[in-house]
Amino acid sequence: MTDKLAPSSRHQYHHNGRVVYEWDQAFSEVNIYVPVPPGVTGKQLFVDIEPKHLRFGIKSTPPYLDSDLFAPIKVSESFWTLEDGVLHVTLTKLQEGEPWRSAIAGHDLDPATQQEDQQRLMLERFQAEHPGFDFSQAKFNGQVPNPRTFMRDLDGAPPPDEQ
Repeated sequence: MTDKLAPSSRHQYHHNGRVVYEWDQAFSEVNIYVPVPPGVTGKQLFVDIEPKHLRFGIKSTPPYLDSDLFAPIKVSESFWTLEDGVLHVTLTKLQEGEPWRSAIAGHDLDPATQQEDQQRLMLERFQAEHPGFDFSQAKFNGQVPNPRTFMRDLDGAPPPDEQ
């Protein structure tokens, strides 16, 4: 049932009229997708994933992207692959459930799209906590709470990533 709550589309970051990269997020990860030029292989790419920074491109050329991430990640659980001419970078969020406004700092989504993402992440959290129920058609009225912190202090337990 959690696949019903997976991102249904990717967000796009445009610059000078063209798509620079696409991205989406789930409760515990952010995925970045970048098309590479035809014929480029994985051995020709460099990808440096740091706790708060991402840099990648084709070896012996300036980086295609060299920017800070929206929030910190777990480097040891993050990775990249080249699939069908698309560089796919999977970043594991340091703060599981934290909604990211953008993959790269400064490339923020509009507020309505941020709310949609936050709602989907909240439903993904509910689905994980209550696997016998289907939350895929659930809707929120009003402002959606932060999925990482919503009602966490009621049971006295720290958020899952702090245990």
